[in-house]
Amino acid sequence: MTIDATQTTLAALDVLEAEYEVIPCDPELADTHEFCAHYGYSLSHSANVIVAAGKSEPKCYVACVLLATTRLDVNRCVRKRLGVSRASFASAEETRTLTHMEIGGVTPFGLPETLPLWVDQRVMTLDYVLLGGGSRAIKIKIDPTVFQTMSNTTVVEGLAKDPV
Repeated sequence: MTIDATQTTLAALDVLEAEYEVIPCDPELADTHEFCAHYGYSLSHSANVIVAAGKSEPKCYVACVLLATTRLDVNRCVRKRLGVSRASFASAEETRTLTHMEIGGVTPFGLPETLPLWVDQRVMTLDYVLLGGGSRAIKIKIDPTVFQTMSNTTVVEGLAKDPV
């Protein structure tokens, strides 16, 4: 599964004609904090992709890109934008089913077109961002302006908030 997800990710980046760098990593160190600490990258240039779910039936989902130094505002921003009374983080199993990727490797590139992608405005202020690469074995270093070329993407002010 991860080989296919990685290939899908790289193929999606090539279709976007985006310049990017592949950074190999030990799958055991793929979680953002561990990756940055071990490989010497800054958390301030790292982002996570988190899938959120609206709890009403039928369930609806959105993939959210936010800086690793922030928290997803699932109870206010996500809930309101999805138009549901309750929202939460998708489970690891739901995330795998929707994205075909493991937590720690989820990337915005190559996601199903039916899954909306919301990017926190703060991500767009960086000169580069580090993201999952479709598997826990690689990360992608890329200019966040790539999100402006993706049809299923919306840049959202206030999608994430500072940690308490």
